[in-house]
Amino acid sequence: MTVTKPAARPPARVEKTDEQWRSLLTEEQYRIARRHGTERAFTGCYWDHHEKGRYLCVCCGTPLFASSEKYESGSGWPSWWRPIDEANLALRRDASHGMVRTEVLCAACDAHLGHRFDDGPPPTGLRYCINSASLRFEPQG
Repeated sequence: MTVTKPAARPPARVEKTDEQWRSLLTEEQYRIARRHGTERAFTGCYWDHHEKGRYLCVCCGTPLFASSEKYESGSGWPSWWRPIDEANLALRRDASHGMVRTEVLCAACDAHLGHRFDDGPPPTGLRYCINSASLRFEPQG
């Protein structure tokens, strides 16, 4: 398994046993974040969420995305054109399901977040397509 991380300093590692993750997460959160699942489009609690704040890793609380960079991609999953800090994400080549994609993981705990695509809006041209079940929202203020 090849994991590519940005050059910036990643967050402190968070390591737990499978049993500990199961006790901390709902069944759906565990299936998606720890077992690399995917929620159905237009079903997650954040795909049509517009409150101001930050989206954190549901497993370890690492800050991942800000509402100011969130946009409506039409995909049915919450989407951002950039993360809060690229060092908080790890990227991995994903060749599952008969296609090649870039998987997005939490750099602190290796939670599966979703995928990154090269069809996003300016200025980055990137679309981080993330499962709501892998996130926890922290309101601004």
